[in-house]
Amino acid sequence: MMVQVHLEDLAKHFGDTVAVDSINLTIQSGELVVLLGPSGCGKTTTLRMIAGLEDVTSGRILIGDREVEHVPGRDRNVAMVFQSYALYPHMNVKENMSFALRLRKTPPDSIERQVREVAAILGIEDLLSRQPKNLSGGQQQRVALGRAMVRNPDVFLFDEPLSNLDAKLRATMRTEIVKLHQRLDATMIYVTHDQTEAMTMADRIVVMNFGRIQQVGTPLHIYDNPENVFVAGFIGSPPMNIFRGAIELDGEDIRVRAGELTLTLPATHPARSLATAEFGIRPEFLKVDTHKTAGCASAQISTIEHLGSETILRLKTGGPEFTVKTKRNDTLRNGDIVGIQAEPDKVLVFDTETGLRQST
Repeated sequence: MMVQVHLEDLAKHFGDTVAVDSINLTIQSGELVVLLGPSGCGKTTTLRMIAGLEDVTSGRILIGDREVEHVPGRDRNVAMVFQSYALYPHMNVKENMSFALRLRKTPPDSIERQVREVAAILGIEDLLSRQPKNLSGGQQQRVALGRAMVRNPDVFLFDEPLSNLDAKLRATMRTEIVKLHQRLDATMIYVTHDQTEAMTMADRIVVMNFGRIQQVGTPLHIYDNPENVFVAGFIGSPPMNIFRGAIELDGEDIRVRAGELTLTLPATHPARSLATAEFGIRPEFLKVDTHKTAGCASAQISTIEHLGSETILRLKTGGPEFTVKTKRNDTLRNGDIVGIQAEPDKVLVFDTETGLRQST
């Protein structure tokens, strides 16, 4: 059964420290929502309040149409998968997966059937008699997933479940969890600080900082339309170039000067109404001109990162430093002087006081 999760003015205080600051959020039935943000932003505390592992200071939690903030976690019909796997070391895989069912006094034949069905989905049928110490990290994570699945919960909760895996296995398990979500059509809430996990897995991302929700949206919408400077700088790898510029009006033209870089923006750009502002542009929307065509700003390459199909450049301009992502380029060298241009319609502008993005 799919259910909706609704958080209303949800808050958590640890003494004078506000860990979660009156957040409001609705996770739709069957949706995979990722809570994303830096360490200490409140994402895990939010998940633990939903799970019933952390008391609520104020606000409401509804799972379906049932208010649960004062209901013990064991009675909420949610299943949580932890970063540490949290397998019982003295039990084999089958016993770990069936533990919750045995507590419910589920008939043995039903336990056997449910465990084997889930094990088949996860490809761990041949591991049922093994102890956790004899499993790899990826196998242990599959067992932890299986233990959650056999409970047939209303909501799956994931607390940075892939953090202990190596890079290749993390990529594999990301795909496996997405496939699992599609197969089960289940409501899932997933916590991570890893934007790659968020961008590749989520139906929607909830970006958090300082206990507050900064923005909610689909991965591409947040990438293209960050609502503030924090989101703009946090989402994207390499991150967005953020720099301060002085604004000059010349007839219909809007010119932005930042060190030796001059940008000419469209006449309708929201920067027109400002004197100074912070600007943002993604590394892929900056172009390097090795011929230093007239109109280009001059920049010096300080570092080069070759990533196979792509090349990442760090450029000094006599003012702000910029990161550029371009197609593979084997000819450039550290210290080279090149031209740099920006795609004007891709330049975002943010208010220097509020940090909010300005729009037309």
